[in-house]
Amino acid sequence: MDALIANARFHFHKQLFETNTLTLTTAGIASNADTSSRGSKAIARRIVDILVEEQHHAVSTVDKISGQTLGKQFETLTMEFLRETFPYLQNLRPGNWTILQLGNNNKLKTSDFAQYEHLAYLNALTTQNAQLAAALGNDYLVAPDVVVYRDLYEDSEINAAQPIVDDEICKMADIRKSNGGKPILHASVSAKYTMRSDRAQNSRTEALNLIRNRKGHLPHIVVVTAEPMPNRLASLALGTGDIDCVYHFALYELIRAVKEAGSEDAVETLETLVQGKRLKDISDLPLDLSV
Repeated sequence: MDALIANARFHFHKQLFETNTLTLTTAGIASNADTSSRGSKAIARRIVDILVEEQHHAVSTVDKISGQTLGKQFETLTMEFLRETFPYLQNLRPGNWTILQLGNNNKLKTSDFAQYEHLAYLNALTTQNAQLAAALGNDYLVAPDVVVYRDLYEDSEINAAQPIVDDEICKMADIRKSNGGKPILHASVSAKYTMRSDRAQNSRTEALNLIRNRKGHLPHIVVVTAEPMPNRLASLALGTGDIDCVYHFALYELIRAVKEAGSEDAVETLETLVQGKRLKDISDLPLDLSV
């Protein structure tokens, strides 16, 4: 494999095995399967078997890893995949790009970006005023799992080829560093190892908050997941207006696994998602972010 994204995808799957994120229990149940669902267990196990064939890599047997640990590891690997791919698409989308894993423990929040800096002021007001806090709530403060943001340009960089700006004009342009602005949020990536019950809908809530509370350009809003069940993928992927698209960590393997181990309904649901361009493979994500 000479293609950059193909190599990165292969490495991403290899790291899932090596970090004990994608594992099997002694009973042969994959770590991304719902133990209470026969269909989920069958499809997830088939995906693991296919990836083992592709990777020529043994899968670890681990009986107990917390969901929180798996989620954090999946976030980290998603961030690393984007770091290995997106910054190298300068011919498609030039820029000074930074890709970070945020989460709730990181000091960097959406208010640290140009489109959302007003939220810091709003948060300060609600902290001081309980009535205002009760009226507005605090769901406007979002901490995406992974962010891609664009650093600002010095005037010397903007004017490198020819004079573009001077001191008299472009005084409020976000991308100009001399205007004293903040970095521009390019993409918000929600990394969900699985989609259990209502937890998957957190991604939709975050998306709606990003859409509703922004000033200026809307960033890409995407979800990356290893969920094996097509009906659970559909609960988040179907519909438009909030999330750009859901990206599966191994869509090609999922399609094969569902055909071999899933029900007719599962096959039909997956076809609907793929043909409707609501579910793509993780390899599509870097190129989609270049738009």
